[in-house]
Amino acid sequence: MKEISVCIVDDNRDLRNALEEIVTMSQGYKCVGTAGSAEDAVSQIPLLRPDVVLMDINLGSPETGIDVVRVLKPRMPDTNFMMCTVYEEDEKIFEALSAGASGYILKKTDPSGMLEAIRELYEGGAPMSSQIARKVVAAFRLKENESKGTPDLDVLSTREKEILELLARGLMYKEIALQILLSPETVRKHVYNIYEKLHVNNRVAAVNKFYGR
Repeated sequence: MKEISVCIVDDNRDLRNALEEIVTMSQGYKCVGTAGSAEDAVSQIPLLRPDVVLMDINLGSPETGIDVVRVLKPRMPDTNFMMCTVYEEDEKIFEALSAGASGYILKKTDPSGMLEAIRELYEGGAPMSSQIARKVVAAFRLKENESKGTPDLDVLSTREKEILELLARGLMYKEIALQILLSPETVRKHVYNIYEKLHVNNRVAAVNKFYGR
């Protein structure tokens, strides 16, 4: 198993040292450098060329960790940046991902979870805590619906919207019927009405409408 080189950027010395110790003491990982400010990170990290950078968002200066990623990622496309933060705000998440970060994890994550996230990121994944992943999915749906609009769904009844949501989750007619206590034939009639109202003729097209695509 390849040893993964890691840099840690955090303005809190105690936390920086704790993260460095977690990485250093773990087999398969190597801490090649730390930085306590955006300025130090921008000057040092390109020289170190780590596989993964654990990047704090709030660096206690006008420049944030997101600013550092925005500067460094184009210069270091092979280095993976993971935001390591106490924040869960949607805008911070999207700003970080747009800047070039590939992972976003909370500082309260336990050491084994942190190391697992580093390896997942190194191996091509996009690790996020479950809370953050849910926020990302919800916010992407909201943004997509805002940009494309979903006025078509307003023509559906409450029951039809409920059935369409279950269709979007991949349930079959019989499963939907069991879940909402209707006969499969009644569900089939509702689906037919949904297709008519949304001007589509199959499940995929209806589900795309549901997600605003």
